[in-house]
Amino acid sequence: MMRQLFYLLITACSILSTGIASAKESAEAHTLKVVSYNIRHGEGMDDKIDLKRIADHISQTSPDLVVLQEVDKNCTRSGNQDLAKELGGLLKMDHRFGKFMDLQGGEYGMAVLSRLPIKETIAHPLPKGAEPRCALEVKVELDGLSVPVSLLCIHNDWTNEKIRTKQVTALMKALKNYSNPIILAGDFNGQRSDNSIKLLEEDEWQILDKGGKKTFPSYKPRVEIDFIMVKNLKLVEVVHDVLDEPVVSDHKAIYTTMTFQPE
Repeated sequence: MMRQLFYLLITACSILSTGIASAKESAEAHTLKVVSYNIRHGEGMDDKIDLKRIADHISQTSPDLVVLQEVDKNCTRSGNQDLAKELGGLLKMDHRFGKFMDLQGGEYGMAVLSRLPIKETIAHPLPKGAEPRCALEVKVELDGLSVPVSLLCIHNDWTNEKIRTKQVTALMKALKNYSNPIILAGDFNGQRSDNSIKLLEEDEWQILDKGGKKTFPSYKPRVEIDFIMVKNLKLVEVVHDVLDEPVVSDHKAIYTTMTFQPE
């Protein structure tokens, strides 16, 4: 009888300990710095390919995670350079490349850079528009968090809102069973009033920039089409802004420092 009581006591303590640990994790806040930048295959508005200039521009925010659009890999027009690898090296970050298509002897697509350990990389195919498209996902480990954070880079079609809506719909379907924190960032080529953006908001994605600062073109911005969004997390504090630089690319870089708790 005493032995049974002993085992019951040990089991109860174990359950209580697990509950306390889970409660502690859910209450703990985590901070991430995220940058999204369409880098125009490395070519600035002065027609110069200057990767160090791009890296210096990004580094002023000291980001943990970076998503890049219009990224070349060994293409003639960008000097046969692997832009994701080179920028990752300059910023001392790990890199992953997501291919859209073959181009000029190399490949064209998007990339993710990370200071955090990358557990998994997934390319989610999206409906084709003027060019093939995918969404590039990396799952990263964050100290003190038992589940990975999913970071997704997106670059929707620039020619047609109906195609953008199809691309967003396909992505939402791919992510519908995700319960871990998700960050979605990139060049959406759509504005807040467009259906492709409204669909995401209806799906409980939170756009982190409430000010609506314009991001394109960089030299005289007229529209806001670059966004950082989140889902499955509780925001504690957000600082979001646009980096004002008219020459490095035709888009402005956007960045967010977010403090959050898992839901």
